[in-house]
Amino acid sequence: MTLKRDFDDAVDVEGLALYIHWPFCVSKCPYCDFNSHVRDSVDQHRWRVALLADLAHEAALTPGRPLSSIFFGGGTPSLMPPETVAALLDAAERHWGFAPGIEITLEANPSSVEAARFADLAAAGVNRVSLGLQALDDEALHFLGRAHDVAEGLAALDTAQRSFDRVSFDLIYARPGQSDAAWEAELARALSFGTGHLSLYQLTIEPGTRFATLAAQGKLPPVDPDDAARLFEATRAITAAAGLPAYEISNHARPGEESRHNLAYWRYRDYLGIGPGAHGRRGGTATVRRKKPENWLARVDATGHGLESEEDLAPATRAIEALLMGLRLEEGVDLARIARRTGMAPDRLVDEAAITRLAKMGLVAREGSQLRILAPGMLLLDAILGDVVAASD
Repeated sequence: MTLKRDFDDAVDVEGLALYIHWPFCVSKCPYCDFNSHVRDSVDQHRWRVALLADLAHEAALTPGRPLSSIFFGGGTPSLMPPETVAALLDAAERHWGFAPGIEITLEANPSSVEAARFADLAAAGVNRVSLGLQALDDEALHFLGRAHDVAEGLAALDTAQRSFDRVSFDLIYARPGQSDAAWEAELARALSFGTGHLSLYQLTIEPGTRFATLAAQGKLPPVDPDDAARLFEATRAITAAAGLPAYEISNHARPGEESRHNLAYWRYRDYLGIGPGAHGRRGGTATVRRKKPENWLARVDATGHGLESEEDLAPATRAIEALLMGLRLEEGVDLARIARRTGMAPDRLVDEAAITRLAKMGLVAREGSQLRILAPGMLLLDAILGDVVAASD
């Protein structure tokens, strides 16, 4: 563990994570509140030039720090032409350099059209794919607004496993009417495909989505919290028994197969975000790109970058962000490390009385400067965070 922590601190100083947002989708899923848009056509050349310009702007501000991970998110990045992906990766390596063993992930929809591009995306440099299967049941896929069926999704998974070194896929559970037995069977099937990583999310109704409208109309009943808790506990037990324990509240992996890019977020390292709506954390500065694709393009054309805002974060704000992100992880947070990184006094980071009370309830554990949320506490994560996090100016 000591060696691991020493390596993490070294990456904090030297390594960077890069996020590239591709905002376009074929259709908008009813549960999705991401910055995704449907357009009749996309000027691929103009978008490639603009993304390269946005990339160059961030590179000029962060010299001498090699990239440890790159993540193409969206939207549906598998709709990007492989030559655009290749151009961005070539430029990123030229600007920053790549750390040994860099992880390069691309999110993909499991359609046959996109799967046909997997070999070219791998040749461009992508070495990990995150596949949005979302369900292994045709009726559920229809409910979730997905364009693929199970057969097409599994064919894409097979293609992905033949094309990329590492493969993850997403499933959504705690769907209306989903029984314990049905989810356990679906999860067992998912585990049988042998991927090293699974992202397993409970269905949540996000404001502004079509599901939120249906819920407000009484047409989409909420999942009973007791049922959701039972499914969550079963999920953790089943994945752990299969050798893919939870390392974050919704993410499960074989040891060594964790998403290194997402760990950069959760461990509160610096990361750069380019493309519409992308967020970044650059040396204590929060960056936000313009959200609407057309507005982002106009901004890049006018200034050479897509920035909407840059804000220097107060030490307390940075400490709160580090705690809120890090306590999602099974490993928890090192309070001394957060204090060093933010300049906050350790005794001002957390409410020690709340930690003592929650520890007696078996919800959190404190060992020296290490603070973790235990498995029973993950069911109450939001409430626990509200009690524990105490940082203020």
